[in-house]
Amino acid sequence: MASTEGQYESDDGMDEFMDKFKTQRYKNAFTENNWEEEFDKVPMFMKKAPEEIDPQKYPELACLQAIIHDEDRTPEEIAKSLKDEGNAFFKEKSYEKAILCYTAGLKKKCGDQEVDTVLLTNRAAAHFHLGNMRSALNDAAAARKINPDHLKALIRGVQCCTALRLFEEAIQWCDEGLKAHPTDKKLLELRAAADKQKRAKERDARKAKAKEKKLHGEKEALLAAIKARGIKLLQPVKPAQGGSDSEEDEAEGSSAAISELSLDGLSCKEVTGAQVFQDERGSLQWPVLFLYPEHQQTDFISAFCENSCFIDHLAVMFGEELPPWDTDRKYHPQNLQLYFEDEHKETFYHVNPETPLLKVLQHKRFFVKAGTPSFIVLVKGFSFWEQFLTGRKVRGL
Repeated sequence: MASTEGQYESDDGMDEFMDKFKTQRYKNAFTENNWEEEFDKVPMFMKKAPEEIDPQKYPELACLQAIIHDEDRTPEEIAKSLKDEGNAFFKEKSYEKAILCYTAGLKKKCGDQEVDTVLLTNRAAAHFHLGNMRSALNDAAAARKINPDHLKALIRGVQCCTALRLFEEAIQWCDEGLKAHPTDKKLLELRAAADKQKRAKERDARKAKAKEKKLHGEKEALLAAIKARGIKLLQPVKPAQGGSDSEEDEAEGSSAAISELSLDGLSCKEVTGAQVFQDERGSLQWPVLFLYPEHQQTDFISAFCENSCFIDHLAVMFGEELPPWDTDRKYHPQNLQLYFEDEHKETFYHVNPETPLLKVLQHKRFFVKAGTPSFIVLVKGFSFWEQFLTGRKVRGL
C-alpha cells in the first residue's frame, strides 16, 4: 500500500514538474528562430565543420577533438589521426581543410616514413585540385625523396609537370617511375601524353621563331624602303651648334635622321591603330591624319598610297556630302589649303593638293611623327587661318 502511495506521490510530482512548462520557459530551449543554428552546433547534426573550433561555442566538438588528438598518444598515432581527418575532408572536397590536417600531421615529425610519404602525397593531391600546381609538385617531389618508388607520388608529379607545361620533366618523372613500375598503365598513358605535348610545344616554338624571323625581315625591308626614299622619321631633337640655320645644317640633320632610322620611329599603333606597310607592288601605304583646327576635328586615312595625290582623298571626304561639323558649308575641295608643320623651326609649309604624298614626305623639313604623317587643313579666304598662322613662318614646297 505504501508503494502505491509512493507511486502516486511520484506521479503527482511529475505532473507538478510538467505543469511548470505551461508557465515557465526552459532557459536553454530552442526557439522557432534559432533551432537550426543550435542543431548545427551539435556534432551529430552538423552539416559542415567550422573553420575554427571555439570551445565556448562548440564545447561538444572541442571535447571530441581533444579525444582524437590526445597528447598522451604517440606522434605516429596523432599523425595517422590527422591523415584520416584530412582524408575525410578531401572526400568532401574541402581541400583547404584537408591541407591543414595533412600539414599538422607532418609537423608531428612522427618518424614513420610511410606515414610522411602518404601525408605529402595526399597534400599534393589537395593542392592539385585547388590549382596550386607548384606546391603540389613540391610535395610530390618531397614524397618521392622519401620513397622514390611511391606510385601515387610519381603520378601526381607527372600531372603537375604536365599542368605547368614542363613536359621534359614530366617525361623524366615517367621514366623514373617506369623503372619500378614498368607495366603501370597510368604512367605509360601520362608519358605518351607528355611526349605528344612536348613535340607540339617544340613545333609551336619553331613556328613562332619562323614567324618572328619573317616579321623582322619584313620590318627590315620596310625600313630599307623608307630609307631609300629619303623619308625621315622624327628623332629626338639635338641642340643646334652655334645656332646656325644654314642649308648645310639642314642637310646634315636630314642625313643623320635617315641614318638613325629605326623601328621606334614607326610605333604609331598606339596613336592611330595602323602602321605603314609595303603593298604587293612595292608601294608604301601610310596612315595619314588630317587636322581641322578651326573646328577641332580630325580625319584619318589608314592606307594613303604614296603615289596618290591629296586631292584624291579630299574629293571623297568633301564631295557631295559635307561633314556635319561644317555648318557654314565652306569645306569644298577647291576651297581648301593644306600645310604641314616643322615644329622645330615653327614654320608651316604649304602643300599643293595636286602633289603626291611621296613628294611631300621627301621634303627636307618633313619628319614623320609617331609613324603617321599629319597635315593641317584650312579654308581659303577666312580669317581663322590667318589668325592661326599669325606669328608663324609660311613657306611653299
